[in-house]
Amino acid sequence: MPAPDEPNVELPTPDPGVAWMLRYQQGDERAFDQLVEGYSPRVFALITRFVGPAQNREDLVQEVFLRVIRARHDYRPEARFSTWLYRIVFNLCVNENERRKRGVSLDDGEGEAHDRWADERVSAPGAELERADLVGSVRAAIAALPDRQRMALVLAKYEELAYDEVALVLGTSEKAVKSMIHRARETLRVRLSAFLEEELA
Repeated sequence: MPAPDEPNVELPTPDPGVAWMLRYQQGDERAFDQLVEGYSPRVFALITRFVGPAQNREDLVQEVFLRVIRARHDYRPEARFSTWLYRIVFNLCVNENERRKRGVSLDDGEGEAHDRWADERVSAPGAELERADLVGSVRAAIAALPDRQRMALVLAKYEELAYDEVALVLGTSEKAVKSMIHRARETLRVRLSAFLEEELA
């Protein structure tokens, strides 16, 4: 039960994540297990879209939920739980991306970026090979975007978040998010010109 001086928060829709997190705040350890079970697939998918098919993705997912544990007493249900959680994911991904750049840059060359982001089906023949090449090229181009543009695009296109929710994740304004996504799409159109229209439709 919230303290009497805390404002009531109206959530857009019933949100099980909020309920689980509030129960976890109150000491219900089983609620944390429900959070992990309910949201770890989304976290894994978001990390994959941001950093690529890295071998340490499961470690990054684990780190996200360790950060949830450390932040549980500061949590406030001011938006969907996923919005709060995705902000943790974004901050972690930026840190991971910076760490990687000190070793291998995403911009070292189109071939290297393509290899890193290539779909596992690249060995398939014919049409499947062409499709895998397209997917790998799009992912490589997305990987080369600035971090905030990349996350804004991923959240809006692949996670289907509204711009106001993306703004909450990134800690910015809805207008800024629209600008980021516009710039990201223009950059991708330049890099991928001939076959990008279908991917960004």
